[in-house]
Amino acid sequence: MKSKIYCDIAEYDQIKKYNRIKIVKGFTTNPSLMRKAGAKDYEVYSKKILKVCKKKPISFEVFGDDYFSIKEQALKITKWGKNVYVKIPIVNSKGIFMGKIIKELNSNNIKLNITAVYNSNQTRKILNCLNKKTKVIISIFAGRAADSGKDPVPEFKKSVTMSKKFKNVSILWASVREPYNYIQSSQLGCQIITIPPKIIDQIRNFGKSYNKLTLETVKKFLTDSKKSKFKIY
Repeated sequence: MKSKIYCDIAEYDQIKKYNRIKIVKGFTTNPSLMRKAGAKDYEVYSKKILKVCKKKPISFEVFGDDYFSIKEQALKITKWGKNVYVKIPIVNSKGIFMGKIIKELNSNNIKLNITAVYNSNQTRKILNCLNKKTKVIISIFAGRAADSGKDPVPEFKKSVTMSKKFKNVSILWASVREPYNYIQSSQLGCQIITIPPKIIDQIRNFGKSYNKLTLETVKKFLTDSKKSKFKIY
């Protein structure tokens, strides 16, 4: 099974571009990406994106930090479109597990993307809050875990195994660092991987032979040496 590729981006023009690319099956955003994209009004900007992305799944994250603010924002966001997933962090900024609101929203048939997950224990806690009919994405941050010296693969294996009892749950490989993560994600059985545009472009060029890669590398070094007018006396 190949993981479905979602594009992790919030720039309007980029979403417009990658929405037309066949291998891109959906989109993920977050408040940091929205800020980077220059969004001033979160709701207005999100609805602008939805005028382009009308059918493919797209996640918009709440930025509330407690049960009541998260609930209020989630109930508004879910009404923006049938393809919208409400992104909820597994804990708030105080480290409190958001199980109560996750369970409530899931029970009300609201599609969720649970984010900032790092290990299988967190996955288990999320699964204990869910029904087996409403769609849920569990986003596990592989790259950030690896950045801190931890191997994310064992946690993915456990999470994928646990989630198999839930046909409505998809495990998502988040925080991609290189194109090969797509191969890893697929081998592990992750249903989704969310990838920045630059790496999606690299994945579209998969399939080059080692000989071709060698030749391209040698030619690049030679071209750069000529452009620099390097000489050895």
